[in-house]
Amino acid sequence: MLKLGVPSKGRLMEKTFSWFGDRGVTLRKAGSEREYAGAVEGIDGLELVLLSAGEIPRELAAGRIHLGVTGSDLVREKLANWNARVHEIALMGFGGADLIIAVPHAWVDVDTLDDLDAAAAAFRAKHGFRLRIATKYHRLVREFLREEGVADYQLVDSQGATEGVVKNETAEAIADITSTGETLRANGLKILEDGLIHASQATLFRGQRDRWSDKQRATLKVLEAKLGV
Repeated sequence: MLKLGVPSKGRLMEKTFSWFGDRGVTLRKAGSEREYAGAVEGIDGLELVLLSAGEIPRELAAGRIHLGVTGSDLVREKLANWNARVHEIALMGFGGADLIIAVPHAWVDVDTLDDLDAAAAAFRAKHGFRLRIATKYHRLVREFLREEGVADYQLVDSQGATEGVVKNETAEAIADITSTGETLRANGLKILEDGLIHASQATLFRGQRDRWSDKQRATLKVLEAKLGV
């Protein structure tokens, strides 16, 4: 069987089910809402596996599932050299959010990454420690800032409401996912003009096919034709 991993709850699951359903493949939960079993109609040889969105990148890379729907930000964050380990089959057009860098609105002289770099150097000179950027996306943020030449900062982990850490004085800036920017503005933050790290959306990925059976490869071809990808 070809195993398809899909988020197990929430709007991402619902929209994924709708996306496949619009293309003639019915996905649904089997049993009660608390169960994580799934069922597929409309194509033979495909098995539905319900997982958390954050689990799907690693399960794909490990080969325990063959296809998976998750945010493109999660794949890039959780998998080093992600594009050598998984392949994008289709951008699905929902679940859109931008991973951005935001600073306090009161920093009137900081609007770009160059400004942030200068502010970080001044901050370290004044306070004796590096400017703190709170985030859940350490790999993506670190790679982005390295490419942009920003130094003299430290990443601090945020597992709660990242937008609130500046008010709480546990960080000076943040790197987080946003859809509308309203929560950022409500917390006195502004997005840097060139601070877009990644524009994320739900994406259908496949893992490497070197260990797939002929039957699994054939099922993928049928599925791709049905989905029009």
